[in-house]
Amino acid sequence: MKTGRDYKFWFCTGSQDLYGDECLANVAEHSRIIVDNLNKSGVLPFEVIWKPTLITNELIRKTFNEANGDEDCAGVITWMHTFSPAKSWILGLQEYRKPLLHLHTQFNEEIPYDTIDMDFMNENQSAHGDREYGHIVSRMGIERKIIVGHWNDSGVQQEIAGWMRTAIGIMESSHIRVCRIADNMRNVA
Repeated sequence: MKTGRDYKFWFCTGSQDLYGDECLANVAEHSRIIVDNLNKSGVLPFEVIWKPTLITNELIRKTFNEANGDEDCAGVITWMHTFSPAKSWILGLQEYRKPLLHLHTQFNEEIPYDTIDMDFMNENQSAHGDREYGHIVSRMGIERKIIVGHWNDSGVQQEIAGWMRTAIGIMESSHIRVCRIADNMRNVA
């Protein structure tokens, strides 16, 4: 798709610090792996930019306002890695003005039933975090695209690519100029 800008999409991961620094380091690593693999997939028409894990309402609000101000940012992809209090997202979401994608996924494709323990469960609660986040965004009446499935699945990547193209259309249409020539003025009153 040819545009006048080098558009990019931000990848914002939600978490909280209830489980400590090691968990947050793992969350950041998982988020980076997803972004790297999405960019290497060859499916997405635009680059995805990794953003640090969002754990406070101040950081979330600041990040969304930076996205609003960045002319090259065409939209934000959100993912809730762990149990992430959705109330922290309210202020940022209220001020956000660009296309939004909620990627409802888990880092692991398979649940390790044989070795699962409480540490794994505490760290990998995206099923809960994404559901809570989706509920808040719905209650706020915010338009967004929701994509459900594993991030490494080609079908999910195709859906993300389609959303990106739509988001670019929204961004481009916000500043186009149209000149109409030879229109008539019948029935204008």
